[in-house]
Amino acid sequence: MTDLVLPSETNPLNNLFGGELLARMDRAASISARRHSRRITVTASVNHVAFNHAVPLGSVVTVEAAVSRAFKTSMEIFIDVWIEDRFTGDRTKANEAIYTFVAVDDTGKPTEVPPLAPETDLEKERYAAALRRKQLSLVLAGKLPPSEATELKALFLD
Repeated sequence: MTDLVLPSETNPLNNLFGGELLARMDRAASISARRHSRRITVTASVNHVAFNHAVPLGSVVTVEAAVSRAFKTSMEIFIDVWIEDRFTGDRTKANEAIYTFVAVDDTGKPTEVPPLAPETDLEKERYAAALRRKQLSLVLAGKLPPSEATELKALFLD
């Protein structure tokens, strides 16, 4: 999704409001999740957001969202935010985020999603890391005993 930063979307420093960027990322992630699952999708969580660079008034902003891994009913969506230099056209990565979406049926009940087959090196890297992030989230929420977090344990074993 590509859009322009307008005056009504900026803070007193003339940079895009963080909340406005979160909304744009949520919409892009929703589209990505829906395209993958071909179902209604809902935001389950915002797992990570990095506001690395301010996005100034007048910037052309591109939000790229892609499913990084599909689980049983949920999907992790990795989002990259780019800003374009208005004089050269060069793109700079400004921000990134990771959202989780759940596919639901017409009654709002979670429903299974198709698996994902990563192809590029970046897709494979994000795919592998998604399971570690999910296990960490489940351990922290008390829904998975640490002893069963095999991907996390593998990080610390020689």
